Amino acid sequence: MTSDTSPSLADALAARALVLDGGMSNQLESAGYDLSDELWSARLLAERPEAVTAAHLAYFRAGADVAITASYQATFEGFARHGIGRDDAVRLLALSVDLAREAARQARGAGIERPLWVAASVGPYGAMLADGSEYRGRYGLSMAELERFHRPRIEALAAAAPDVLALETVPDADEGAALLAAVRGLGVPAWLSYTVDGRRTRAGQPLEEAFALAADVDEVIAVGVNCCAPQDVAPAVEIASRVTGKPVVVYPNSGETWDAEARAWTGGATFGAGQVAAWREAGARLIGGCCRVGPDGIAAIASGL
Repeated sequence: MTSDTSPSLADALAARALVLDGGMSNQLESAGYDLSDELWSARLLAERPEAVTAAHLAYFRAGADVAITASYQATFEGFARHGIGRDDAVRLLALSVDLAREAARQARGAGIERPLWVAASVGPYGAMLADGSEYRGRYGLSMAELERFHRPRIEALAAAAPDVLALETVPDADEGAALLAAVRGLGVPAWLSYTVDGRRTRAGQPLEEAFALAADVDEVIAVGVNCCAPQDVAPAVEIASRVTGKPVVVYPNSGETWDAEARAWTGGATFGAGQVAAWREAGARLIGGCCRVGPDGIAAIASGL
């Protein structure tokens, strides 16, 4: 979390590349928590908030400069299915930001003196469905309907005053446009990060078109990709930088593949810290890991940067 004397995240990106954290879910699972229900890591906001703080702290200790909150799958609709009312849902969304701030406080107490920032995660509509559709997009909803879905949660997270909103794992340029409409005028910076397959979004749109949506949005301080294969990062960095002129954010998966039906990861890891230098040279300024990238991977990125 920034202090009164720390630069904004946008200003910091102008000076150097920063390290993002890794996967929240794999860090919680490695600590022994069962995340098999539809709320995924968001369930622990209500049941074991101290575990979320510990996960953030592990990444700060590994060298992360930015923590992404455990609100990816936290939605009013998802909470309601678990008997959590609207007021409590607002409280839990705010708590996700507070827990990351608490981890930053604990990190400073442990002697970490560099600035630390908090990014409030805003996952896609498909994350609420919990059926793997965040890797497909094309939900059958209009952009207006998607904006109505996202806006209340974005407003609740913005009210908690994170350093940035992470509009992440977006599979569809139409949903990207809806998210951008929802953040306009909020006064909180944001980054927009697509999940991709090659040079296209998961829904099939060219990345040139998808990134262009954010080029003239003042609130957007970075654009990029996450929750994708490591080999898809380099082309996306070049396109994002060329189309928007903004700093680029990248945090791919380990390289393993998610089987939505089996709810399990398959295959082997292909993400290594050796790829980071090329991404930075191409324009990446926020670099970390997503699913299956843990503190060791983040420490390797931090060392490389």
